[in-house]
Amino acid sequence: MTDRRADYERDGFLVLERFLDDASCDALIERAGEIVRAFSPETYSIFTTREQTRRTDDYFLESGDQIRCFFEEDAFDASGALVRPVEQAINKIGHALHDLDPVFARVSRDPRLAALAASLGLERPLLLQSMYIFKQPFIGGEVTSHQDHTFLWTDPPSAVGFWLALEDATLDNGCLWALPGGHAEPPRGRFHRTPGGGTAYEVLDERPLPEAGMVPLPAPKGTCIVLHGLLPHRSGPNRSPRSRQAYSLHVIDARAAYRADNWLQRRPELPLRGF
Repeated sequence: MTDRRADYERDGFLVLERFLDDASCDALIERAGEIVRAFSPETYSIFTTREQTRRTDDYFLESGDQIRCFFEEDAFDASGALVRPVEQAINKIGHALHDLDPVFARVSRDPRLAALAASLGLERPLLLQSMYIFKQPFIGGEVTSHQDHTFLWTDPPSAVGFWLALEDATLDNGCLWALPGGHAEPPRGRFHRTPGGGTAYEVLDERPLPEAGMVPLPAPKGTCIVLHGLLPHRSGPNRSPRSRQAYSLHVIDARAAYRADNWLQRRPELPLRGF
């Protein structure tokens, strides 16, 4: 555990293979499929990570304590018509799977994840956000370089991401890329709610996040990748015929102050809980 923490503090990430067994991965894949098959969209909410052009709506902003599905941009034609079956068009499910779905809750509160969080110095971890990411074949969208702290701001920074590969993540189907040591970079911006409604991206540092030196993080099924909240990371588009399904869980430290205008908010009746 000592070496693991030293590596994390040096690089800003860890790659832990065989963290989840195949049965746990398969259970999440099956459950995500059930959620999508039961999904009857009344609105088409599209997920994008281009911060300054992010399209937000009530469906997205009210998802912090819900289970909701979001579409891939490339699942629609120029007229806005859906051109793929729904089950092949969903980008992700978010953002409270860890609290509201028993299958995801079981994996999210696995004692090994709790021990891992403690080993990295999270004394009072709170499970804040969960996302099931499909990275659909042929149309899986690019995730541009970003810092999770931008979206999950605490004072001081405390967000940590646990990214679990449910299928093999490769260079061909859009594995993660990260900048070793990049968590020393200051935050470039902040995505937050505005007093009049909606959201804004506030530029804090006009310098682009560095891309030179980013390394790919291919991850066999069952791998857990830990990401510091200030670490620049990204993933490419998936133009291969194979999906790259993953489950992502973000944790913050209760000792840090979670800002009241962060985009992700929860109702008082569903407060944040630890492991």
